Amino acid sequence: MPQQATTTANAEKLSIGFINWAHALDHYVMLVFPTVVIGLQSIYGRSYAELIALGTPSFIAFGVFSLPAGWLADRWSRRNMMVLFYIGCGLSLAAAGLAPNLVVLAVALFALGMFASIYHPVGTAMLIALATSRGRSLAFNGVCGNLGVALAAGISALLIFAVGWRGAFLVPALVCLVTAVLYLRLVPDERTTAAARTSAPDVAFAPWLSATLFGLFVVVALTAGLVFHITTVALPKIVDERLASDISLLMVGGITTMIFLCGAIAQLTVGRLVERAPLYLLFTAVALLQFAGVAWAAYASGVTLLVALAVTLAAIYAQVTVNDLVIARYTADAWRGRVYAVRYFLTFAVSGAAVSLIALLHGGGGFELVLAVTAVIAFALAVVTAVIAMLVNGVERRTRMAQAQPAE
Repeated sequence: MPQQATTTANAEKLSIGFINWAHALDHYVMLVFPTVVIGLQSIYGRSYAELIALGTPSFIAFGVFSLPAGWLADRWSRRNMMVLFYIGCGLSLAAAGLAPNLVVLAVALFALGMFASIYHPVGTAMLIALATSRGRSLAFNGVCGNLGVALAAGISALLIFAVGWRGAFLVPALVCLVTAVLYLRLVPDERTTAAARTSAPDVAFAPWLSATLFGLFVVVALTAGLVFHITTVALPKIVDERLASDISLLMVGGITTMIFLCGAIAQLTVGRLVERAPLYLLFTAVALLQFAGVAWAAYASGVTLLVALAVTLAAIYAQVTVNDLVIARYTADAWRGRVYAVRYFLTFAVSGAAVSLIALLHGGGGFELVLAVTAVIAFALAVVTAVIAMLVNGVERRTRMAQAQPAE
């Protein structure tokens, strides 16, 4: 029996390791193009606004296809959906790297968004089910995703410098396909555990409150998604345009990477804080910090701009981690795949709108206007999280008091 328990524990750790790696890859592959597009301006003689718009279908697919991904994972196999994630991303990246023209590149990016959409509803549900310490495990998983975001700009810029823009797609394509082979060989299918998933959440609400919270979380997903994608997609160009006029693409990638790493530090901190502070209060606090950071960045310049962007990214990634933990607390395991699918569908479906919004606002007033509008959206998010905190406060207090009562 101890041997069997050890084997099971090792298998779970291996599975979590692949989930964390998948999160890093997922964000990395989706942010290759926003760096590549800077180099494509001179190759194709098109403006940044025209070229960045080619990524719109990819980001729309990233959100839309999370719905069927979550449903299939709960009904079929979460592990097999992750296999499809690795293979699909690898083939799509290869197609983008070999694209003979911009039309084929846009189609390949759309396919990439479709397969990349699998990770969040599936991988997050798998992690919550396997983790022994949700806060720390989800925080570390968030750090892995953040590292994927952070390294995408720097590594892509380095690959463009060394082997050209096509290599920026082809190298991660190879990494994804190799990982798919390893995952298939090392991680067994988990279909037999689907029927055993619990159907009761950690905290239950009255029907009217559940319906109200659902509506509010729809607003959270939409506003958080817009802030997240506008900031992460535009960040390389914000650094390129507003920091200095003679900065190289390689330096842009390096500075962008350092700013994104601030998000990793924030997520590790949040992983500790969730064990000491109520989740719903922490949710509101990081949303307020996010608004403050975006508003500051809208008017800052030079080194101060870098500090403002660092604060913004730290708050954005802290918010992502706390958001997932809040959903896990209020949703039963049997439904988490589908609930996360809806959450990420809404969050990432607006990513296409975010890319189009960047192009529209940048053309009309530069990044001052882009960041000013983003600050308004971030303020709306902070207000909604405060309303959620007020609504759940009473239920959470009663739940804590009931758990503290000694058994008779």
